[in-house]
Formats: sequence, structure tokens, C-alpha cells
Amino acid sequence: MSVVEQYARAHIVTDAAVPLIDELEAVPVTLRYDPDRDPRAVGIKLPGPGAREWTFGRELLEEGLRAPAGSGEVRVWPCGRVQAVVEFHSAQGVLVVQFERQALLRFLRRTYIAAAEPVTH
Repeated sequence: MSVVEQYARAHIVTDAAVPLIDELEAVPVTLRYDPDRDPRAVGIKLPGPGAREWTFGRELLEEGLRAPAGSGEVRVWPCGRVQAVVEFHSAQGVLVVQFERQALLRFLRRTYIAAAEPVTH
């Protein structure tokens, strides 16, 4: 199965003491799916100092595009008709990442196609 990596633009807001990025500018974010690592998980890699890839259930992302979903470290919810929000909680604070909903839907579609590919050796 093949890895899916997609780049998207997002607005990031944080309550950390020192902002990691300019909250007014859209920044490049990497969406990643590696079915060999975990076929039920997706990753979102954020830019900036101390960049981190957050990994969470693909089902959570899918559910969160329709209605608020998640608890704990990762929460996802629709924001109007064209936006979606992914919220990350850590000891350093909360990051709120706002995406175009279509970018996340396109990414999810690609993950399901990759998961359905036959394995060849």
C-alpha cells in the first residue's frame, strides 16, 4: 500500500505563551497517511519551531467533518459549510487549526483509495 501525503494551507491559533507562527497568515500543513504504519490513523504535521506530527484516528477526522467529534488530545468539528477545525491539546497549550473542508475531504478520499490498493511484491 502506498503512503498518501498531501499539503494544505491552514490558519493556526495557539494559546501558548510564545506564538509559533503568525496567526494571520495561512501556513503549509502536511496531511499524511501511512497504511503500513497504521491503517486506521492519519497524521497532521504542523510547521514552525518544534514542529510535531499529531497522529490520530482517520475515523475521528471523518466524523468531525460532519459533527463535533473527539475528546482528549484531538477534537474535530465543522465550522460553517466550507471550513473545518482540528484542535490539539498538549501540556504546552491548545492549537486550533482551521482548514478548508474540501482539502480534508480530498485527503480522506485519497487515504481510502490507498488502503484499497492491492499489495504487490
